[in-house]
Amino acid sequence: MSNISTLAYVHPNATIGENVIIDPFAYIEDNVIIGAGTRIMPHACIMEGARIGENCTIFPNAVISGIPQDLKFNNEESLAIIGNNTTIRECVTVNRGTESRGQTVVGNNCLLMAYSHVAHDCILKDYVIIGNTVQLAGEVEIDDYAILSGGTLVHQFTKIGKHTMIQGGTRLGKDIPPFAMAGREPVSYVGLNVIGLRRRGFTSEQINAIQEVYRLLYLSGYNISQGMERIENDLADSPERNDILDFVRASSRGVVRGNMD
Repeated sequence: MSNISTLAYVHPNATIGENVIIDPFAYIEDNVIIGAGTRIMPHACIMEGARIGENCTIFPNAVISGIPQDLKFNNEESLAIIGNNTTIRECVTVNRGTESRGQTVVGNNCLLMAYSHVAHDCILKDYVIIGNTVQLAGEVEIDDYAILSGGTLVHQFTKIGKHTMIQGGTRLGKDIPPFAMAGREPVSYVGLNVIGLRRRGFTSEQINAIQEVYRLLYLSGYNISQGMERIENDLADSPERNDILDFVRASSRGVVRGNMD
């Protein structure tokens, strides 16, 4: 049985799961689904088109599924989807999608820290951490286990690979391939996310193999195309090697450059 404060507003058509807690002064609009075990704290606004999973926590003054800040939006139906076990801290905003994709998605087991913004049609996969005041423009894609440190600004359509770490205050306008750390001004590759990989259970052999890929891609004096060719020809096939190659090939904005000075 859910615990809904009489001081909260919950639209009669909203679908509320079992054991949901809705605190005083929370605001729940029409066409909203909230999964079992989720808590909505005071003054959080869950707006039309929100789909919130199970066992989430939405902190005060967060706004989920506000209409996009995009001039092409024409009040079409769209969604903002939040996965299971995700925490959304104070004053976070997650806009719903536009006709481009129809939905903004935040995956399972994510943490969106205070004052961060997820714009229309972004796709965040699982275990993503978004630091305080991070700002994501429209249609950004972030893969599993990526961490964006506080104050990061991400240009629209940018893609960030899995197991990456972005240093605080970085301005991102290029794609960041998997397993890498990026930072500095202008943004560049600054090394491998070794600590993150170890925490995720990668072996020393896997980490060394990934380092060899990036040595050829960034540290051997080759351009990106030459580095890719050397990686394909010289390095043994592995899931990690192939993840990096596939990411770079698919990049439409171009991947971040190396700068180890």
